[in-house]
Amino acid sequence: MKTPMKVRVSAEDRVVLERWVKSRSIGAKQKQRARIVLMSAEGVATGELMRTLKVSNPTLNLWRKRYLDGGVEALRKGRSRPPGLAPVAQEKVQEVLTLTLTGKPVGATHWSCRTLAKQVGLSKSTINRLWRSHQLKPHQVKGFKVSNDPQFEEKLRDVVGLYLDPPEKAVVFSVDEKSQIQALDRTQQGLPLKRGKAGTMTHDYKRNGTTTLFAALNVHEGTVIGECLPKHRNDEFLTFLKRLDRETDKALDVHLIVDNYATHKHPNVKAWLAKKPRFHLHFTPTSASWVNLVERFFRDITEERIRRGVFRSVDELKAAIAEYLEQRNANPKPYKWTATPEKILTKVAKAKEKLGTLH
Repeated sequence: MKTPMKVRVSAEDRVVLERWVKSRSIGAKQKQRARIVLMSAEGVATGELMRTLKVSNPTLNLWRKRYLDGGVEALRKGRSRPPGLAPVAQEKVQEVLTLTLTGKPVGATHWSCRTLAKQVGLSKSTINRLWRSHQLKPHQVKGFKVSNDPQFEEKLRDVVGLYLDPPEKAVVFSVDEKSQIQALDRTQQGLPLKRGKAGTMTHDYKRNGTTTLFAALNVHEGTVIGECLPKHRNDEFLTFLKRLDRETDKALDVHLIVDNYATHKHPNVKAWLAKKPRFHLHFTPTSASWVNLVERFFRDITEERIRRGVFRSVDELKAAIAEYLEQRNANPKPYKWTATPEKILTKVAKAKEKLGTLH
C-alpha cells in the first residue's frame, strides 16, 4: 500500500475535528474532510482510506495539503471557482427582454436569437440562455379567437351541460362534417422506416378526388356513426340525419351538437326536424369550434389514418375511413369533458381584458 502523506494534528484540532464527525449540524462533505485528516494522522494506509471513505487519491492529497497549509479553517468549505460565464449586465438583460416582448426586427415578424444578438451586441447563445430563463419563445405562435357571439354564455352552458349532465332517456351526439378530404397518391414510393432513419414520403402528390365525412360522435359512449358523401349540402346532411334516426333507439330523445354552418339551419332541415320531435339541435357559439367534441375525433382520424395515407382513388379513401371507424367502435373510448362553464367564462373574460389593453 502507498504511504500516506504525513499529517500531524494538534490536540486542539483533534477535538474540533472529532466534534465535526459526531455533530448532526455539520454537512457530510465537511465530516468527510475531518475523517480524511484524522485517519491520515493515525497512519491509515492510502488504499484503505480510499476504500473506507470512497474517495480518490487526489482528493485525499487535496484535503491533507489544505489542512497542512491552512489548518482546520481550510476544511470548512471548498474554494469557490470563478464563474464560467461573465454575468450579463442587468441593463442589457432588460434591453433584451424589452425588445423581445415589444419590438420587432426590420423586415421580419419576430426575433431570432441571431438577429437579436446582432441588435444588442451579445452572442446568440447568451440570447438563447436569457430566453430560456425567462420562458420566452418568439419563434412559436398559437392560434386563437375569442367568440363575439352575443349568446355565447347561453350556448356554452347548453352544450357543456350536455357533456357534464346529460338528460335521461336520451343520446347525445356531437355532429359535424369534415369536408374536402383529398384522396392523395404520392408520385414516388417512400422509403421504409429504419433504425436511426425516419421513413420518407414525397412532398408532391397526385389528387384523385375528394369526399366529405359526416360524423356523429356518441359523447358518452365514444362510438362514431360516420358516412362518406360526395358533398356537404343540406341534402347530404338530411341523408345523414335519417341514418341517425334509423340507427338510434326510437324510445330515446336525440340531442345533436352542431356548429352554425348554414346547412344545419336550412329550411329543409328545419322542416324535417319539425316532423321528428325527438331530435333536438344545440348550436355551439360562433367562432368556438373547440366546444364541439367531434372536432377532437376529426383530429385523431386525420393524424392516425388520413394525413400519411396513400389513396389511389376516392373508394380507397372511403374504405380506409370505414376501416378506421370499425376499429375505433370495436373498442370505443369517449373523450372526457372536464371544464365547467364558469371556468371557461373566466378564461374568456381574462382574454377579452388582455385584448382590450392592446388597443
